[in-house]
Amino acid sequence: MQVFKFGGASVKDADGVKNVATVLQTIGAGEKLVVVSAMGKMTNAMEAIVTAYFGDKSSLPEHIEHTVAYHKEITNNLFEKGNEVFEKIKELFAELKGFLAWNKSPKYDFVYDQIVCYGELISTTIISAYLNKQGLTNTWLDARRLIKTDSSYRDGRVNWKATQAAIKEYVDPKALTITQGFIASDSNNFTTTLGREGSDYTGGIFAYCLDAENLTIWKDVPGVLNGDPRVFNNTVLLHEIPYEEAIELAFYGASVIHPKTLQPLQRKEIPLYVKSFLNPTASGTMVSSVSTLAPMVPCYIVKKNQVLISLSALDFSFMVEDNIAEVFQLLSTYKLKVDLIQNSAISFSVCVDNKFNGLEKLTNQLKGKFKVSVTAGVSLYTIRHFVQEALDKFQEDKTVLLKQVTQNTVQLVTQN
Repeated sequence: MQVFKFGGASVKDADGVKNVATVLQTIGAGEKLVVVSAMGKMTNAMEAIVTAYFGDKSSLPEHIEHTVAYHKEITNNLFEKGNEVFEKIKELFAELKGFLAWNKSPKYDFVYDQIVCYGELISTTIISAYLNKQGLTNTWLDARRLIKTDSSYRDGRVNWKATQAAIKEYVDPKALTITQGFIASDSNNFTTTLGREGSDYTGGIFAYCLDAENLTIWKDVPGVLNGDPRVFNNTVLLHEIPYEEAIELAFYGASVIHPKTLQPLQRKEIPLYVKSFLNPTASGTMVSSVSTLAPMVPCYIVKKNQVLISLSALDFSFMVEDNIAEVFQLLSTYKLKVDLIQNSAISFSVCVDNKFNGLEKLTNQLKGKFKVSVTAGVSLYTIRHFVQEALDKFQEDKTVLLKQVTQNTVQLVTQN
């Protein structure tokens, strides 16, 4: 049993869908579970529907029509008129519109999950139908029946016992199964999601529960590079990465692998491959129980649009444990993800991701007890296995606001 995951870039148009069939025909379609994301930028389009629902309901029809037209163009290029897939997609959009009409919940995160899930449901419906058309007989399964979480909408925590039981019950390990990444459901069967870019994590969950031989993530790059080629020059392909190193890279923000994906794989020593969907027979990158990175080169990671918060006590007292504990409690309350901390006797600095928009509420709370300085729009660079000469050159054209160096890693917060 192998688990494949195809992201949005791999199925952004009709040619992408056709290529999924080509990959399966090349590698072999038997004993596969295929996890698929929403097509192209459709998660962003679904998020725009959520924004319109809460902000400008008059623009909802326009946003919905955009998503309908996008998928219609793809299906028109893949199927003849009269194919049942058109009716299935029509029904899914009817469900989406129905939810928008009857929903009474004012909770953004709940509404987000109930709407955004349709990106994955529609993409997998199209792909399953096309594979059947090409003779790749498959079973379409709703991941919400299989992956069970708590009710932490937009960041569901997996109930592993219930999830394993459902997957064992519904997935035939000898067949070809198509399902969705990113989405799950809680004990009340309301849709939850696993966090942005959570489809990789879905692949890890299925691989773990199915005792898969491996998990392959298909990308538009040849594998895991030592830096994002859109940001860094002269990047090189990493052929082998130890689990621990890959977890560190993901934790620091490497975008190729979702941070939660690796832990279930490591627990059962299931290898992860990252390969190019344009060249499916190439070796790509393998993440496994190997001992060292190969080749051993510096790895560069950047997280943009971060926020640097610097605090000092109003009464000139020291920043000690009780102060810092209070700060972390507030960071947790307002869902600001901490990416870097640095403290001295009289100051405390933290670089955070404000994806849940809790910054204003946090700073209003902090100002009652601390002198607060906020610098938004900063970039956090992390270099693993750095060498001093390369680091010096890297810093030449940057305004460094904060720097932290450990044995293997240097992190720099820079002004954009």
